[in-house]
Amino acid sequence: MSGARSATKGRPARAGRRPELDGQTVVVIGGSAGIGLETARRAASEGARVILTGRDPGRLRRAAEEVGAATVSAFDVHDDTALNAFFDGLPDPVDHVMVTAGRPYYAPLADLDLDEARRELGDAPLSVLGIGRRAAGKVRPGGTLIFMSGTGARRPGVGLGVISALTAALPALTANLALEIAPVRVNLIAAGFVDTPLSASLLGDGLEARRDQLRANLPIGRVVGPADVASLAVHLMVNTALTGATYDIDGGQQLLSM
Repeated sequence: MSGARSATKGRPARAGRRPELDGQTVVVIGGSAGIGLETARRAASEGARVILTGRDPGRLRRAAEEVGAATVSAFDVHDDTALNAFFDGLPDPVDHVMVTAGRPYYAPLADLDLDEARRELGDAPLSVLGIGRRAAGKVRPGGTLIFMSGTGARRPGVGLGVISALTAALPALTANLALEIAPVRVNLIAAGFVDTPLSASLLGDGLEARRDQLRANLPIGRVVGPADVASLAVHLMVNTALTGATYDIDGGQQLLSM
């Protein structure tokens, strides 16, 4: 693990109240962009000492400078050796671990790469279990382990076979981990469309049309952004009554046939 301490650069908490994560340590795995980066920024603004990980060393270094991260570590979350080394090097204990690493795999059956599908269906659940096992010895009692999933694949659709299976599996894994590693709390955030660089890379030229569709149809009248998810993540860290549950954040997208 490498990096240097620096002052917190997140937006300070409102005057007149103590920051909600004051003095706590928040680890964000996959924290160099999008939801992970925004969660790191929000945690820092609430007084947390932030540790960031990601695959791209350059992007990770820039993210760390932006949020004033205490340390950074560049590795692939699916590399068990690197993941174990990272957890072994963490200060003991940390308070919260947020996992946002990875990207969904979409492909219709005719174009499905079975090797890729096999990796996805194996890597994602095993990563959840592996991180849960490692976090059990590193996260303080009452601290949180937070994973990310989605809501978009809860309805059957062409090309959604792999991601639908994972969407169904992760809430069950979360609930079981919450029992097995208690009193560490374990929760899952299930997001609909979130306007992130990952969404942009997946949709390409269709991004603006998707934004327009959501603005016109979602009950909230706008597109969900990374800051919305980061706010929920920090709430899950702070509210010590919450564990074993899946929390949807999609602006009401599931209420619509779109």
